[in-house]
Amino acid sequence: MLISEVRGDLPKIIGNEEQLYEGELTFYFRILFFRSRNLHNPYHNFRHMLHVLWLCHKASRYYQNQLTPRQMRNLLITALFHDFDHPGHPHPGVNEPDRINIRIAIAGLRRYVMPADRAFLPEIEALIEATQYPYKIGSERLDLLGRIIRDADLAQALSPAWIQQVVMGLAQEWRVQPLDVLKSQASFLSGLSFNTRWAREMFPQELIQAKIDEVEQLLRLLEAAPASAAGN
Repeated sequence: MLISEVRGDLPKIIGNEEQLYEGELTFYFRILFFRSRNLHNPYHNFRHMLHVLWLCHKASRYYQNQLTPRQMRNLLITALFHDFDHPGHPHPGVNEPDRINIRIAIAGLRRYVMPADRAFLPEIEALIEATQYPYKIGSERLDLLGRIIRDADLAQALSPAWIQQVVMGLAQEWRVQPLDVLKSQASFLSGLSFNTRWAREMFPQELIQAKIDEVEQLLRLLEAAPASAAGN
């Protein structure tokens, strides 16, 4: 295995060692690490926010001839804050809980935004709102940055750690059984449609199909096991 396949590159992204985007993100990373209240959530946690950051940086590199350094910075700040202070649980009586969660994230951004970024709050907030699920804005109405953040936010289901992060994590946050979430994954993945060429190249259809096959195989294993196995 190549060293580049296992070596972490988050410090390089946060410090902008490639000089890809405008400035660097150390201040915001420290805010996330020391101030965010959702670091230990089962799904909407520190790992998820940094995974979205990592993917958005890859997308910024892919589109570096189409995006300005300032646009890339807005995108990466969005990635860090799009789930800031996510409560990690349902809101009783609320049909669209993400509407509340997005407001919480935007409130955190406004509280900690750097003076140099304050003028760009409307653009960054609009990108955070693009991740609200179920989606209120059709992908065809989003600009390139909006399509990137939406694709990056969806891609957790295709990561190697998806069983723990997605199945177990969402089950705990939604207060349902892991098997219920696992059963929903094939349908979710079958309808998964990425909005950008970057994401379609990074997550081609054969990868999505392989993940669907994995889900179906796991379900067969679980359903085939004798009931007594659960207690062993």
